[in-house]
Amino acid sequence: MEHIVVERELELRLILSPERSIPVPARLGYRSEDPYAVHIAFHINSDCPVNWTFARELLVEGVFRPCGQGDVRVWPAKADGRGVVLMALSSPDGDALLEAPVPQVSAWLERTLRAVPPGTEGGQLGIDDALDQLLAQ
Repeated sequence: MEHIVVERELELRLILSPERSIPVPARLGYRSEDPYAVHIAFHINSDCPVNWTFARELLVEGVFRPCGQGDVRVWPAKADGRGVVLMALSSPDGDALLEAPVPQVSAWLERTLRAVPPGTEGGQLGIDDALDQLLAQ
């Protein structure tokens, strides 16, 4: 089975206060061998990026309505008259509120949904093939 990778570089905004934010280069990543997850690598001023992984479904839904709880929450908003997606990320190391442009995130999500349509993720894992091989022995 051929694995598909869908990536996109874009600039997010780290919200420091209602009046202040700073740019954060990031890479959105999706891999068909991990079909339920999206990966975001934040390129901050350190030797290696900060990586977050959470459910693709959470990001898809968050473009349209508030969703998530706990460590990852996502919701749509407006910033300077343009559509954005806000992501609140919490970890033992701290909290971050990030803003991403809806058009770029939506276009990238659309590519992931074409690569692995919703409801077909389980078929990407090869569980049925592995069970068939196991039971055939």
